[in-house]
Order: sequence, then structure tokens, then C-alpha cells
Amino acid sequence: MKTKRVQITVAPVATAANKRAPVKVKALNDLKIVKRAIAEQARQQAQQISAKTRSVKQAATDRDLFIKAAGAVQPIPDKRLVLHKKEQTMPLAMQYQRDEKAVLKEAISDEFDVATLLDTDEHLSFRRPGIGTDVTRKLRRGDWSIQRQIDLHGLRRDDAREALSHFIREAHKHGIRCVRVVHGKGLGSPGKAPVLKSRVHGWLVQKNEVLAFVQAKPADGGAGALVVLLMASRA
Repeated sequence: MKTKRVQITVAPVATAANKRAPVKVKALNDLKIVKRAIAEQARQQAQQISAKTRSVKQAATDRDLFIKAAGAVQPIPDKRLVLHKKEQTMPLAMQYQRDEKAVLKEAISDEFDVATLLDTDEHLSFRRPGIGTDVTRKLRRGDWSIQRQIDLHGLRRDDAREALSHFIREAHKHGIRCVRVVHGKGLGSPGKAPVLKSRVHGWLVQKNEVLAFVQAKPADGGAGALVVLLMASRA
């Protein structure tokens, strides 16, 4: 009996590492060659896949080892740059109030001795150097009309000082020349002593805007008030 010859052409899977020509099978015995070729191709592909897997795993392992060894990484600061600490600023409203209080507190003091600056008349009037006696005489007569006034009755010493300083400064800013300051006669104070009156004299002398002051006329408050002449505003 003759063996029937069958011709089979097997094209192996082509890879980048192994490209072979198709294997022609002319007899059934030649199938062994085909099997060996297929097995060789499968082995080479398995090796390539295994090599790639090992490479990826090694890279990941090396990265993890580096991170563990180096720890947290931070950029090296540039020594050429100077970092200025940002200062915390107050809100504008609060800063303005704080500055205002500081100015008022520094402007006038309770420790100022005004006695040597007051005229030794019965009303203890005041005029700055260079201001003639005719100025205080006109103030007493009422030649200057009173444009504004402030009443310090019932205020504590610190509150009265700040209120008076602010009043004088604002009046001068708006071009006011003559004002009245009501300090009271001290009848409600312990011992009936006019404590605030003497304080007001000292505070006014320390204000640069004040040129002169005299005790008010009886109709304007008498011993419980002062008529104050302010310097002309430059505005």
C-alpha cells in the first residue's frame, strides 16, 4: 500500500526576533518538524514576555527603593532669592481708629504745667508769643462770633481729652476760627473742685492750632466755658 503524500504549508507566526520562511510539509512525518518549529516560536515568545515583565518589575522595585531611601523630596531653595515675611495688616477701619487714638494721646498730656503760660489776670487767659493783648481783649468783648462749640460735661478725663483734641483739629481743618469749649464749673465733682477746667486749660495750650483763649462771658457760660481763637487754616 502506498503512502499518500499530502503537501501542507505552515506559516509560522512572525516576530521581530524570529522571522522564518513558511515550512512546507510533504509527508505526515514532516509534521514533527512543524511541531518543533511551533514549539520554538512559542518558547521565544514566552522568553520575550518574561523578559519584559522582569524589566517592568525591576524598574518599579528600583523606584520604590529610591523613594524609601531618599524620603520626602523638596526643591532646593535658591539662595539668590530673598523671601520677605508677609506682615499681617489690620483692616483699614481698625487701623485708622488706632492711628487716630495714637495721635490724640501723643498730642496732649495731663502732665503739662500750664500755669507759667497763662496770663496772671483773674480769668487766666492765654495767648501765644507774638499774639498781642488786643486779641484776648477782643475775645472777651465777643468781637469774634462763636462758630462751633463742644460740651465736655459728663465725660471722663481720657474721653474728654480725646474729644477736645479731635474737635479742635476738625474745626481748624474746616477753617473755623472761633469756638467755645464748655468744661463746667465742677459743681458736680467731689469737693466741688473744677478738675476738668484746669485740665482743659493745659490741653488747649498744647494744641498748635490754638492761638489764644479767654473765659467766656456770662451769657456764653462764664466760668464754665472758654472762648478759643484758632489760627487760620492754610487750606
